[in-house]
Amino acid sequence: MSQTLGPVAALLLGVFFLVTGSGLQNTLLPLRGAFEGFSAINLGILGSSYYLGFVVGCLVVPHLVRRSGHIRAFAALTSGVVATMVAHPLFIDPYFWFALRTVTGFCFAGLYLVIESWLNDRATNQTRGFVMSAYVMVDYAALTAGQMMITLYPVRSFELFALAAILFSLATLPVAITSSGQPAPIETARIRLLRLFRAAPVAMVGCFVIGLTNGSLWSLGPIFGIGRGLTADGAATFMSAVVVAGALAQWPIGFLSDRMDRRRILAALLVGAMLASLTLGAMEFGLLGLSALGLFYGALALPAYSLAAAHAYDRTPASDAVETAAGLLLLYGIGSVVGPALASFGMQHYGPGALFFFNAGAYTLLLLFVVWRVSMREPARKPEPAIEPMSEPIASTPTGTVPRPESEPPRRRWPWLRAKKAPKRAPTSSAKPPVRPSAGREEASRTADTFPTEQDGRSDGA
Repeated sequence: MSQTLGPVAALLLGVFFLVTGSGLQNTLLPLRGAFEGFSAINLGILGSSYYLGFVVGCLVVPHLVRRSGHIRAFAALTSGVVATMVAHPLFIDPYFWFALRTVTGFCFAGLYLVIESWLNDRATNQTRGFVMSAYVMVDYAALTAGQMMITLYPVRSFELFALAAILFSLATLPVAITSSGQPAPIETARIRLLRLFRAAPVAMVGCFVIGLTNGSLWSLGPIFGIGRGLTADGAATFMSAVVVAGALAQWPIGFLSDRMDRRRILAALLVGAMLASLTLGAMEFGLLGLSALGLFYGALALPAYSLAAAHAYDRTPASDAVETAAGLLLLYGIGSVVGPALASFGMQHYGPGALFFFNAGAYTLLLLFVVWRVSMREPARKPEPAIEPMSEPIASTPTGTVPRPESEPPRRRWPWLRAKKAPKRAPTSSAKPPVRPSAGREEASRTADTFPTEQDGRSDGA
């Protein structure tokens, strides 16, 4: 374990600080917006604005990483997140917050691109599931810690915004001073989605659909809890239960996915996530019941992204890690732009349960696609026609025929070849040696008295 995670320990520590601040921010902003009178549509657009910037960042940030390197890009983007976090409480206006969230999404797209490409540069196909699971476990543990920090100060106070900014600032320290080498500078900054889709269609479609569901959950999950009658602290507890279960499930699922087809495990998780979503949407429970269902939902739904991402990295060259990460995050971001907007529209018209009904429908569609891809088989090969006796050599290996051992007695399977034997010519001193069509006939020339000069049809020496 130490050999696998040691080279990325500083990066994972930076991820912990970064995502702890993000968890606090993601819970604080919708709750503060609700207390300030923002409508459900505005809160949905607030989440979509973040992912709109996320999509733009996936397209632009690879050029920044190519120009500045992973560490400098990480530090620059983190400073942008700190600035936008402090600006939120200065102007309480939905449109101003939309702009700030767009900038925040842009920065986080670059940060996740740097993190995931760095991790996969240090992983192999045999350890990728373990490394990605460790990363997602740190990610979700930090989200839980950040969400629970909402209880430290009142939602309408400035202290929570300042605390999130401090956590973002701390994320830069371990990454900037690490002694581990960063990945080599990338040569290209292209995002070829069609090429990625041909290599790993399940991963590409999966990241888009998981963006639909996770984007809706992070943007509107606290509002769902408030709609079910929970307090702000209760909504944070519900979200923390979801995240804790997702973090705990990462390790065994990642370990298993390194030994089985990741798509089959993904399909099994989607079945459970669909059932949990339907139960959360249809049933009304108190804090204890919602938290229990949240544990079940998180354990099945949240590991899906790491499975899809690991499947994509398995199917693409290691030199394309940045391009692959950018493509996955781009599709995840596009899904996360659409998801909160659609889910918030349903919540405003049909109640808070519409959030999880929407997620259940998305998981069902993804499950059907995964099952279809897993069930596909290569077309059966047509039986090869029987090989008729030939006078040309038949090679059993790419290097030609294999000479017989000298101790093996000569055996003739096709005696009728003698009738086709060419008459023997007396060698003359001026005649040129005959041109042999293959190296495999050298043995035949050595035993001309006992073997026919034509190929006897056997090339394996048996």
